[in-house]
Amino acid sequence: MTLVVHAPNVHHGGGRALLLALLSALREPAVVQLDERLAPLPELDPGVRVIRVTPSLVGRLQAELRLQLLCRRGDVLLCFGNLPPLFQNSARAFVYLQNCYLTSAHRSSDLPWSARIRISIERLWLRHRLCNATLLVQTETMLQEVRESFGWEASVFPFLPRKVQPSAEQPPVLFDYLYVASGEPHKNHRRLLKAWVLLAKRGFRPSLCLTLDIQHDAALWAWVERLVRQHGLRVTNNPVPTSQIFGLYAQCSALIYPSLFESFGLPLLEARQAGMSIVAAERDYVRDVVAPVVSFEPESELSIARAVIRHQTGAVIEPALPVDPASFLEHLSALV
Repeated sequence: MTLVVHAPNVHHGGGRALLLALLSALREPAVVQLDERLAPLPELDPGVRVIRVTPSLVGRLQAELRLQLLCRRGDVLLCFGNLPPLFQNSARAFVYLQNCYLTSAHRSSDLPWSARIRISIERLWLRHRLCNATLLVQTETMLQEVRESFGWEASVFPFLPRKVQPSAEQPPVLFDYLYVASGEPHKNHRRLLKAWVLLAKRGFRPSLCLTLDIQHDAALWAWVERLVRQHGLRVTNNPVPTSQIFGLYAQCSALIYPSLFESFGLPLLEARQAGMSIVAAERDYVRDVVAPVVSFEPESELSIARAVIRHQTGAVIEPALPVDPASFLEHLSALV
């Protein structure tokens, strides 16, 4: 039996971290089809054959056709890039679904038109080519979404890249909060930074460390820098390699996680293993994996700001109480 791993479109984010860990654990006989942009690779078992795939329409089509030749009856095919084989395949196929955009069409409304078209095509591909394949997901929330969107069943089968142990020698804390995320719209950076502006206006200036890719997320980081200059925010960007991310966790007091949706939320699990305090969105995907010490409504910058104040001070912000009509009129007269 040969294990064939098909991952031609995985090269960044949480999927990249999981795929690299999976490649490290592979033993012969195994064949992997990988995106050319996935680099550097870990040290692989000598019996693992690597085939590189060009990130283009022609390259993807060639990879799909090649699967028919690579897979024989009795082999196991793991489709790690969310999509089942495009053509009939003899192997026992598993699809590891990690992309929330594919389980809910309305989520792609904030994406560029080219991305929306691609996701629409991939949703059709997923819906019509999943026959004779077993679907794997990472959380109960994703399982429920698959049931509601497609009427399918799936197996909940997550794994972590590696276990994180808190450092015996605690390095100095450099940041109050860390947000490990790329710059896609659903990661919610803009609302998070607007919350930081609200905090600054109230006299709170907690430090925040981001991990944006300077090239891929250049426009977003330029916008963040403008807010930093305008409002005196203490925000830093530190796009460390995956191999150094656990050192960054050790330098931060808490993880803040405002993402609107996730298939897994890998940084939440990593932060929990590192012994960090977690302030996160009140969403099912969060509760699937951790219990945050403070939660918030991620679509409200005011809710995020209030959560940070609660976490920083332990104080509950009392709401303004309504007055009686006479007092209201008296106050109105005083304003004239």
